[in-house]
Amino acid sequence: MKKTWIIARHEFSTTIRRLSYILLTASFPVLAILGILIYQGVTEWGAGAPPAEECIGYVDETGIFNDCTQDGVAFVLYDTQDEATQALLKEKVREYFVIPEDYLDTGLISRYTMQRELGPPQATIDLIENFLVSNLLSGEVSEEVMERAKTPIEPIGMWATILDEQGEVVPPQSLFASFVVPYIFALLFMLSIFWTSGFLLQAVGEEKENRLVEILLSSVSARQLLGGKIIGLGGAGLLQILIWIVSGVIIVKIFSASMSFLAVLTIPPNLIIFGIIYFILGYLLFAALMAVFGSIGATARESSQWSTIIILPAVIPLMLINLIVTEPNSILSTILTIFPLTAPITAIMRLSITQIPVWELAASIAVLIASIMAAMWLAARVFRTFMLMYGKRPSLREMWRYVREG
Repeated sequence: MKKTWIIARHEFSTTIRRLSYILLTASFPVLAILGILIYQGVTEWGAGAPPAEECIGYVDETGIFNDCTQDGVAFVLYDTQDEATQALLKEKVREYFVIPEDYLDTGLISRYTMQRELGPPQATIDLIENFLVSNLLSGEVSEEVMERAKTPIEPIGMWATILDEQGEVVPPQSLFASFVVPYIFALLFMLSIFWTSGFLLQAVGEEKENRLVEILLSSVSARQLLGGKIIGLGGAGLLQILIWIVSGVIIVKIFSASMSFLAVLTIPPNLIIFGIIYFILGYLLFAALMAVFGSIGATARESSQWSTIIILPAVIPLMLINLIVTEPNSILSTILTIFPLTAPITAIMRLSITQIPVWELAASIAVLIASIMAAMWLAARVFRTFMLMYGKRPSLREMWRYVREG
């Protein structure tokens, strides 16, 4: 055990002194602060600049629409479409539209612009609709009714009040807290797990390739060497996660007074507790599997290619983030929470926005622990058997025979 801790201390101290480790650990707080400062600067600069009035031309073949201004945009009447086209070419208007004689029957208009677009911009649609409504209802209804006809429902009124299984109102969350926070937590969590376990894969592959492992195994057992590497690199990854969490809390506290969307952002205590638990379990699982691939690969590059087998399934929660966030208690979310390769990231995403049932957490952690024990057993046998095999790529049949007999 003493040799295991010596190897763990060496791996930990070597890892935290790496330039890549320092840069990656510092990148999150630095980029977060930089992004907030840029956001504040752009917001203040944009608020201080007076909006320039734009012009939209139109040709009225019905004779019932008059010039007006909507939200700082002036609608300019032209007698013919040729006049409107010339105004567009001379950049007097940004676009124009034609209201045909049968507009009241069809509701159709024709827009003309010099800008390519994938679809009509919603802001432009709203402006033109308000212009048409204002003219159609002018003199027919009061100003209050006309304004309400333009905006029958305020956007904030479309947000539904969420009820839990007991019918209680769930406290509202901002769009930022509901969608961006789970993504950031999951992304940082995934980066730290893959980065630290990837270092183990790289170290095992390189030591096998340059035959340094022969010297190491002459002094320590394969189990002590593998255990020391996993513990040391895991400690470095856990330190990285703690630095990110603490720096995130500090950044939110500092800037919440000046940025409203940060003021409503809270990090639940259970997220920190379970985040550490899932990081440790997730790291142990991926580290053991990375050790397996690092042992069977003929070179470090080949071992990295093998690792794709477990990396691809692990990123599925990020690919399905919209479904997980909108339906955190669906059957799919439950399956991804229990499946060991997707459990750490899915659980972190769900815990950042909702409460996971106790039985799901218990089942998820139990399956992870069982998977870790199986992966550790496999890693120890594969590591001991294949680390001294050079220049030969074992077949699947050979792997199974060596593991069974090891």
